Amino acid sequence: MIDSVRAVGAVVGSAVGDALGAPFEFGPEGAFRARFPVAGHGGEMCGGGGWDPGEATDDTQMAVLVGESLLERGGLEPADVFRRFQRWAAADPKDIGLQTEAVLSSGDPWDTAAALHFQVSQRGAGNGALMRAATSAVYFAGDGRAATMDAARRLSALTHGDRAAWEGTAILHELLRTALTGGDPLAALPATLAEVHPDHRARYATVLAPDWHPDLATEFNGAVWPCLGSAVWALRTTTTYEDAVRAAVDLGGDTDTVAAVTGALAGAVHGATAVPERWTRALHVPLPGSGDRVLRTPDLTDLAHRLSDGGTRP
Repeated sequence: MIDSVRAVGAVVGSAVGDALGAPFEFGPEGAFRARFPVAGHGGEMCGGGGWDPGEATDDTQMAVLVGESLLERGGLEPADVFRRFQRWAAADPKDIGLQTEAVLSSGDPWDTAAALHFQVSQRGAGNGALMRAATSAVYFAGDGRAATMDAARRLSALTHGDRAAWEGTAILHELLRTALTGGDPLAALPATLAEVHPDHRARYATVLAPDWHPDLATEFNGAVWPCLGSAVWALRTTTTYEDAVRAAVDLGGDTDTVAAVTGALAGAVHGATAVPERWTRALHVPLPGSGDRVLRTPDLTDLAHRLSDGGTRP
């Protein structure tokens, strides 16, 4: 059974991590710690770099679009999700990944656009599907391991043609399912890795191993492997939601997405009550392409509850 407090923790926790990390994106390692050396003193939701304090980025915007599609369509309709992504992308969001933008603006059909882009570019293993997975992970958590991992792959394939991105998103879905149902996602790693496509299993086993550290990454953390590995590392090496997200942002690089993934995991493990109120108070999610809608923490909380209820459907 899905724990609703953990479900809210995953959705709100991911959005908070996103907004907290946004001003530090592409900055150096240690920048967050240098500015906010002591946890709990406040001011961390500072804004900057074009972002207002507490403003979530494309990570959370796309996650909301996925969640609302699942609820309104009563399940996964990939074509509907893709259309929502296209409408959002055409509305000039502040931030959108280059690969995602290329796929959504290609004019190709929903079921071939990402694959065609990957055939030409051979670049499709970014973390742009991983970053938006909190809502779908909550929705499918009640359906078991095989179903949630399959849904993750199908959602990832809408914008990412490289199977590496599909498998990373599937792993995250399953780790979140484990946490949402009261289990230990770190203990679930061996069984989860056994379900990963054989061509990608070894690489994920490396970045998810207990002795792996983000300094060992062979790619920028905008790639799916080090992004997921860094999030699991942050969860493994801390004991609170706040410390996990602080550690994620302090890694530098693609800070909003690494912190969004970390926030989803830590929120699911520690629950919504562990997410500091001083961070959720400022949180807001503009939705380009959806009129003037701006979601705030109560809206995301409601969305998480409805998604977790959807996960227990017949």
